[in-house]
Amino acid sequence: MRRCLIVDDNREFAENLAEIIRDQGAEVDLAGGGGEALALVTRWRYQALLTDMRMPGMGGAELVHEVRRLDPGLAALVVTAHVADDTLEAARREGLLAVLAKPVPIGPLLELLSAARRDGLVAVIEDDPRLSDNLCEAMRRLGLNFPGLPVLIMTGVPAAPEAGAPAFFRKPFDTAALLAAVERLHAAQPGTGP
Repeated sequence: MRRCLIVDDNREFAENLAEIIRDQGAEVDLAGGGGEALALVTRWRYQALLTDMRMPGMGGAELVHEVRRLDPGLAALVVTAHVADDTLEAARREGLLAVLAKPVPIGPLLELLSAARRDGLVAVIEDDPRLSDNLCEAMRRLGLNFPGLPVLIMTGVPAAPEAGAPAFFRKPFDTAALLAAVERLHAAQPGTGP
């Protein structure tokens, strides 16, 4: 069974969100702050962490950083009323799955939680030549932050090399084949499974 951790100092908000997620069949634990959350992360193996950004004591960015030291494979999402918060960039560098604005869009949140996998990361890359500098920098950073990251390449460029990627698709590609490749790569990761 999937288990997630919600961290928010607004207990009523956290309880309402937990009830919605539990209705989808997941187990949910609540923490009112960073210290309590870290204690739970050392005790349980969560599929996803959902945290607020602005909380007394330890904010969301610091919490995500500390959680990454304890459990680097935990999928992390931030829910915040302050989407322009400068500290969000620090949390993004820790490899967030998503940042969602409050009030939380329940449909997209449930989809993200359903798709969240431990030790998983999906990079969507557009091969527009005008973005090549950004893409090279993004791939460099991903390689530094996530050594051994499985790579899937999807391209519409006819002369693009296959670059030794375990999964290489030319556009237009077969969606079922792409999903099967993602599942294969995920299953091959140490300590993961369906």
